[in-house]
Amino acid sequence: MSRGNSAIAVVALAIAAFLVVFLIVPIGTVIHTAFADGQGGYTFAHFVAFNEISLMRESFANSLFVAGMTVALASLIAVPLAYLTMRFEFRGALLIQTLGVLPLVMPAFVGAAAMQLLFGRSGSVNLLLNDTFGITLPLMSGLNGVVFVETLHYFPFILLNLSAALANIDSSMEEAAQNLGAHGWRLFRKVVFPLALPGYLAGASLVFIKVFDDLGTPLVLNVTNMLAPQAYLRVTSIGLEDPIGYVVCVILVLFSVAAMAGAWWFVRRRDYALVSRGGTRAPVRRLTAWQAALAYGWIGGVLLLVLSPHLGLLLMSLFKVWSFSVLPEHFTFDHYFTVFDDSARMIWNTFLYCGLAALVDVALGTAIAYIVLRTTLPGRQLLDHFVTVALAMPGLVLGIGYLRTFRGVELPGGEALTASWVIFVLAYAIRRLPYALRSCMAALTQVHPALEEAAQNLGAGRWRTVRRVVIPLMTGGILAGFVTSFITAAAEISETMLLTSRESLAPMSYGIYLYFQSIAGRGPGAALGVIAVVLVALGTYLSHRLVAANAQHRQGARE
Repeated sequence: MSRGNSAIAVVALAIAAFLVVFLIVPIGTVIHTAFADGQGGYTFAHFVAFNEISLMRESFANSLFVAGMTVALASLIAVPLAYLTMRFEFRGALLIQTLGVLPLVMPAFVGAAAMQLLFGRSGSVNLLLNDTFGITLPLMSGLNGVVFVETLHYFPFILLNLSAALANIDSSMEEAAQNLGAHGWRLFRKVVFPLALPGYLAGASLVFIKVFDDLGTPLVLNVTNMLAPQAYLRVTSIGLEDPIGYVVCVILVLFSVAAMAGAWWFVRRRDYALVSRGGTRAPVRRLTAWQAALAYGWIGGVLLLVLSPHLGLLLMSLFKVWSFSVLPEHFTFDHYFTVFDDSARMIWNTFLYCGLAALVDVALGTAIAYIVLRTTLPGRQLLDHFVTVALAMPGLVLGIGYLRTFRGVELPGGEALTASWVIFVLAYAIRRLPYALRSCMAALTQVHPALEEAAQNLGAGRWRTVRRVVIPLMTGGILAGFVTSFITAAAEISETMLLTSRESLAPMSYGIYLYFQSIAGRGPGAALGVIAVVLVALGTYLSHRLVAANAQHRQGARE
């Protein structure tokens, strides 16, 4: 083995060791604890005990109900929206698609409190309905509120994946079906949707996973009879030795993995490949006058709902009193002053933790991408598989795993690892690594190996080629991966709530949650939430600009 290959093997082993220690071992610890009998053996007694607790059975059923209903309602919003914007010609299609993904900019638990003031029992909508028609809608009551909030927040996953799938369907397939007499609903049901099913299933499985293990939204809405809140409450109240909390974690892991594997299996058992004539996109069709009126009316209603959490949050942050009134009263900026006076440390902590985690992610992502795509190292695909595991792991499970695995571990200065800021960086980096890796791998696949070969033919060694040729050409993808990792880590709440040992270490997401625990703190919490949303929005915009600029640069280089 050459010197260069030996160095690459060492790097690969170091990365594998990092992933094993901070990803595989914590997850294994959680699973082991759920089955351990405390005497070195294994038992199913903890699962039997879980089944005998009525609250746990109720929580399991509620989590399945909320996840299933959210997928169903999100599909009712996303499928028509994707089909209309991708298959019909009308003004504002791009704006509609852009606004359609806006909910992802705001963490679900942040919008939950704002939606209570808009759609709650004494919220603006129900006050108007009661005054006008004498009725109220239980949109935010109990599990209904969780389903409502999660639906509006996560439907963009289905919208994005289904839109991409619809864009890839060749026009010849739809034209052939139309020539045989299929139109309208029959064309969509028999031809278009079946061909786009992989995209839909990818989005639906993501929605199910995200909702099933969400912790912040139920807690903000004071709904604790679900699995994720129960696991959190048992670990924080009873302690890390409570086996039932670990049983809940194992169930969360099993259903998350099953959702991803089930979608993959369903797609693999059928052939969705297209044998196209020219790979042309299906032409958009014109809407008739009445169809346009119905489409605009429906889309307008959907977008009004989509924007309502953002509007509500902004109003909460700018007004002093909002109770039993359609609109708030007493305009003020005091909430923002309070946040900057009391929570400046949390804002700084967010930049520190998420920035360092994103740096770790792009460094590991670039190295793994190069090892997988540019070397013949045996077992290199295992690195990619290890990282993929993080995608299916609930943040709650990883957080509990870290607390259990690393308790008693001390840093060089004598501080406990689980009580330091380092634990946040490690947890955020592991959970966000899949996003950075995909960006880095996509960027590297666009770098032709001939460029590296040319540099090596001119006398550059492998490491110099990587440093002077490969990484500069991957810059757009690396920056996009950095921004994506940063903004998704900034919105993390499950791990954050578990790993925060004192307020001085807390990032913004934990501060927002603390503020929302009291009526008096909701104004400052909303102000901090607005700051977080602006941060994530700017990061998302920057990420898109970097990707577009990189693509334009490559196109210009090829020409």
